[in-house]
Amino acid sequence: MKIGYRTIKTAIGTPVSISIAQLFGLTNYVSAGILTILCIQPSRKRSFYSAWHRFLACMIASVYALVFFELLGYQPLVLGLMLILFIPTTVLFKITPGISTSSVVTLNLYSSSNITFATLIDQFLLIIVGIGTGLLLNLYMPSLDKNLKAKQQKLEHNFSVILYEYSRYLRYKDISWKGSEITESEDILQEAIRLVERDRENHLLRNKHPYRDYFRMRATQLELFKKMLPLVTNLPNTNLISEKIADFFEKLSNSVHPGNTAVIFLDELKELRKEFNQVDLPTTQEEFETRANLFQLLHEMEDYLLIKKKFKDSDVKHSKSKKQIKTGS
Repeated sequence: MKIGYRTIKTAIGTPVSISIAQLFGLTNYVSAGILTILCIQPSRKRSFYSAWHRFLACMIASVYALVFFELLGYQPLVLGLMLILFIPTTVLFKITPGISTSSVVTLNLYSSSNITFATLIDQFLLIIVGIGTGLLLNLYMPSLDKNLKAKQQKLEHNFSVILYEYSRYLRYKDISWKGSEITESEDILQEAIRLVERDRENHLLRNKHPYRDYFRMRATQLELFKKMLPLVTNLPNTNLISEKIADFFEKLSNSVHPGNTAVIFLDELKELRKEFNQVDLPTTQEEFETRANLFQLLHEMEDYLLIKKKFKDSDVKHSKSKKQIKTGS
């Protein structure tokens, strides 16, 4: 059983906030722990938004409770009427995450049976302690770089396998490969993109995430792999052209990494096209379909390489821009 950081933060924050509330002599001090539990979030950005929404909702709920309970009485029906008005107010101000938190404060005020200035101050301090403890705990967020790096390496391994298996099929018509790396890569990309977005929310001043464009680039390339699959499997017996493409796939499978080798392979692809243009024109329907599939395969491979080249060019441009800003040039 794995214990996550949110569980640990909740286990630490709840008794801490209750202890602080007790230290200040606040009534309903246990409510501070409930407020802390509700405020633990998976990222710093969500934490700040959550804290603000919950604080504002609690303030509005306190005002509503004062007006409704003092004017209409401390009755369950009055509590219901107050909620009928209060909940749409949170929707209007877009602070609906604060409904659960403010309900704690509302029920505390309801159970007091007499809202005084001291009661409001007491609840205000309770809100500060509960929400503040949760906010402070959320300032620490573990780095996801190690996890993202591992997913990058696994993804590149899968891409290498896919390219190699395509080359084997073109060369030997080997049908033993089940294509599991394609579906596994889809799962890796979904999880990686989710982690990237969470990591971005942990860095409030970071506009560009180093892994965001990378995984998007790989997702686009994976779609091209899926387009290539029927083209590869529909090719008939091996000929000179398909043999050369198989060699190209195999060489490419050994060069799947974050570096920029796309330019080299684009030049090789250009030479392959020249060679194919010099081959005799097809004379049968089967030869024509084979040639069409092979050229379509080349087109998809060119798109695959151009996507990588565009990503690396953008990455280099961004790095130069950052360097210029640092050096003042």
